[in-house]
Amino acid sequence: MSVLEILQELPKLSTNNQELIRERLDALQVESFEETSEILAAIDAGIRSAETEPSWTVEQVRGEIASWLTKPL
Repeated sequence: MSVLEILQELPKLSTNNQELIRERLDALQVESFEETSEILAAIDAGIRSAETEPSWTVEQVRGEIASWLTKPL
């Protein structure tokens, strides 16, 4: 069965079967990783940085890019 044929048949399935397929597809997409203390520390550091470090608005970023592009090499 081709992907197109499968896609055409999906709406014909019961809600339960559609949910089962959704769960199976979701399970294929999950990338597992080991939750180590180093990973958790890195996540915490990223959150702290996002909360405390200065950030730029979209307009500021656009202005910086424009200035970089106009600088002579």
